[in-house]
Amino acid sequence: MFPMTRIAATLTLLLSATVFATSENKSSTTQSLLAQAKGLPADFEEHLFDVPLAVQIERDSQLVGEAMIMLSRDDRMILIEFTDFSGSKVSPNERDTWSDFLKQGVPLGACTGKCPEQLLRIHYDLENSLVSLLTEKAEQQWQESQYHELPVDGSTGLIVRNQLNITGGQQEQLGGRYGLEASSSLGNWTQTLNLQLNREGGPDQNRIKHAVYSAYTQREMEGTFLRLGYFTPASEGLTRQIRTFGASPDTAFGVMYGSSDSLSIDQPKPSIYPIYVTPNRQATVEIYRNGLLINTQAVASGLQSLDTRALPSGIYEVEVRVIEDGKLSLTTTELVYKPTNWRNLDNPWRYNLFAGRESKLLSNWDQQSSGDMTAGGSFNYLLHPRAVLGFSGRQVKGNLQLGTSIDWTLTDSLRLFANVYQTKSYGTGTDLNGQYSYGQGSITLNHNRSWLDTRDTYETLPDGTRLRKKQAYAGQTSSSSVAVNHRLSPKSSFSARFTQSDGYTKGYGLDLGWSQSTHLFGSDGNWRLSVFDRPASLGTDNQRNRGFDLSVSLALGGPGEQWSASIGSRTSRDGARDNNASLTYSKDLKGHALQNVSATATTDTYGVGLSGRSSFQTNLLRGDSFLQRSSYNANLSGGLNLDSTVALSGAKMVMTSQPNGQGAGMIVDVESDLADITLRADDLSGGTIMLRPGRNFIPIAAYKSSSVSFDFQGTDVPAAAIQPPRTRYHMNKGGVGYRKIKVVNTVTVLGRLVDPQGNPLKGHHIINHASRGVSEVDGFFSMEMNAATPTLEVRKGEALLCQFRIDTNKAKLQNSVLEIGDLLCTPDTLTGSLSTDKVPS
Repeated sequence: MFPMTRIAATLTLLLSATVFATSENKSSTTQSLLAQAKGLPADFEEHLFDVPLAVQIERDSQLVGEAMIMLSRDDRMILIEFTDFSGSKVSPNERDTWSDFLKQGVPLGACTGKCPEQLLRIHYDLENSLVSLLTEKAEQQWQESQYHELPVDGSTGLIVRNQLNITGGQQEQLGGRYGLEASSSLGNWTQTLNLQLNREGGPDQNRIKHAVYSAYTQREMEGTFLRLGYFTPASEGLTRQIRTFGASPDTAFGVMYGSSDSLSIDQPKPSIYPIYVTPNRQATVEIYRNGLLINTQAVASGLQSLDTRALPSGIYEVEVRVIEDGKLSLTTTELVYKPTNWRNLDNPWRYNLFAGRESKLLSNWDQQSSGDMTAGGSFNYLLHPRAVLGFSGRQVKGNLQLGTSIDWTLTDSLRLFANVYQTKSYGTGTDLNGQYSYGQGSITLNHNRSWLDTRDTYETLPDGTRLRKKQAYAGQTSSSSVAVNHRLSPKSSFSARFTQSDGYTKGYGLDLGWSQSTHLFGSDGNWRLSVFDRPASLGTDNQRNRGFDLSVSLALGGPGEQWSASIGSRTSRDGARDNNASLTYSKDLKGHALQNVSATATTDTYGVGLSGRSSFQTNLLRGDSFLQRSSYNANLSGGLNLDSTVALSGAKMVMTSQPNGQGAGMIVDVESDLADITLRADDLSGGTIMLRPGRNFIPIAAYKSSSVSFDFQGTDVPAAAIQPPRTRYHMNKGGVGYRKIKVVNTVTVLGRLVDPQGNPLKGHHIINHASRGVSEVDGFFSMEMNAATPTLEVRKGEALLCQFRIDTNKAKLQNSVLEIGDLLCTPDTLTGSLSTDKVPS
């Protein structure tokens, strides 16, 4: 028994020692600042309390940043400012939260009252100059939410985007589109209005068509959305949209419910599968979606890839029209493929459900149906992180439209998208898109085929009589293409594209190209040689279009200038040989409303052709335009695209050229003491906008809680301060906030604060309209002061002790620092006019 008793006693002693050590250690973590300072030199306290200290601040052992703080003998800490965030992974938004909280002055130890970020305790470690913030998350594994929290109090505002697209010429009547897209916010509901005016060019298209395509309110929830009102029942809310066959769905009044991905913000990224056109001459390309013009571009002759970055995200069909010399030469149907990423197997479904009554609002489209009930649904299923299945079914104009799809990333290099769709009384269609990427290039495959049968399609007269449509058709159309892009070397590449079509155009086509980077005449440049053999078309008098094109471009001249030239041969409009050449000059402009200008002169069998292009941006609007003179008949044609946004926040309004692709915005008024100042607004969610004195607009991300910081543009920073330097935001979609910032001219002041006996005053806060400072142990301080209001006030805690007005004409200026000497802090400076008569010169 003795050994057992001995062991028990030993364990008891060890346990008691452990408890005592734990208790002693626990008390050390909560001991006062005075207790921590014990045993240090007697004058150490003078350099510990009521003076600026450099420390590190951590939250749950994670660095928040380096800072200047001040400690008081009553165990309180006040943050003066953060000085550096290098190495910190804490979000700027959380840093702002800690900054606002600690600048108020907080007691060390347990947190009581309003404690941000679930704060439990604050501790200062004298030995390591470390401030530790302990929260409830310290020993827990917290998973970031998949969703942004909605603003607690919602948001208000209105954003109206105006778009104008115009195209036409001497042989083509003026056509175009005006689109109004309005988004507003009331609380956490978003209202949307879409109005379109459309006029197609052509002798039989004189009427301006108009219609409202959406007028609804919508509420976002975690993972889903609810829509009420008037809308187009398209397959929204899906990451992979399913194509359907036949008439597009018309507008309906009803309800829609689906995945919140339907409100994803469009990003300026190109379509994964390029869209090509092969005009025989310089031409205009018009892109239509659901019969509406959404973009127009000017293209040169030969194989051209369209710029699809400006097109909306999603997977959908567009009609591409190529107009040469004012006449339509080619019409094709292409697929825009701009999906979003989706890899969450825990939430494998994306869906969209709608029901309502077909109706039209302020519409004069004759074929737009009204009165019938309509309903449908679309679904995506994430079968595998690399495979997405799609299903769709909806009732449109009395016809059932069905569609299926698969988006399959077989490997990191091979991707496949296939679609099969069918519409009653219309036909069946299928398309296949694939892309294979390898080390030196890529191969892209496209094939689509349609089996049409519209013989059972009828139209109903006002008296109820049903007549078979005259344009009934039974047959099939198809098109296929294979494109190869291969890098031969870092400076050389090869491309090839083979096409086969049976429809509007018939036959095969082949385009081969080789490009080479070069250095010529002291400038970087590029050579390109292409040869082609393309199907016959109306633009070549039904003869095959064969030829070649050799072009060179050089960055000659000043910055932003470029020259390019080409020679080639092709089939003419009359079916004969057409030898041609062209010369182009372009220049990028800075600090000007015009952003870029270019001019091209061409010569061919018929004569000389001219064309010019420009892009521009002002504070109110942005856009681009082009003008062409045909060498065939000297007719003129051109196009214009304009874009502008109007935003309202309460009684504040601004018209701006800034695009608002992020869903919300902020109106910022800049008041400045300095003329011709340029500020930079950095949105921590991404994006930088330049601000000038007056009213400005900053596009910001909807639903995200983030902030915008303001700074001076460039490296030549003036002696000025920005107030405030940062502002937070949290907006619903359609919300618009308002902020006012001031740029004040400042001067650096250096002085010493003393009491009536001449003793230095340490740990006192010296405050000015531009900044604030804290006096050191010897009373010295340095800070920025508003040059327009050179006043200083001195505070200790909440008490105002004295205040001064600095006579800048009497003070000594040395090395851009205003030396004001000793400031005698007495209560009499609080009465009457502010004075510094007692300030030594």
